[in-house]
Amino acid sequence: MLSLIVVALATVAAGFVVWANDKRHAKYGMAVPAGVALTVGMLGWIVFMAAGFGYQPGLTWIPWVLPIVLGTAAAVAAVLYLGKTRTSRDTARLTGILRA
Repeated sequence: MLSLIVVALATVAAGFVVWANDKRHAKYGMAVPAGVALTVGMLGWIVFMAAGFGYQPGLTWIPWVLPIVLGTAAAVAAVLYLGKTRTSRDTARLTGILRA
């Protein structure tokens, strides 16, 4: 159970770091990358623990490290997608409003 708490805190922190380092972070909410990272990290932890990696000698690092890495990667992917699409959609809507 301790590994679940550590993974949750680390993935949320990684999501906030990803949000803070994005230059277009004003286009979406602060909790979006943290929520994506947490969701993917928790699902990864559940899958790895259900697969039995949590208590195998030499493999105990898998449910500790890989969910954090997967959560961070998912947060980066979400930020890249949202930053790009929200910027283009906001520009298109602003252009439409100004033309009307």
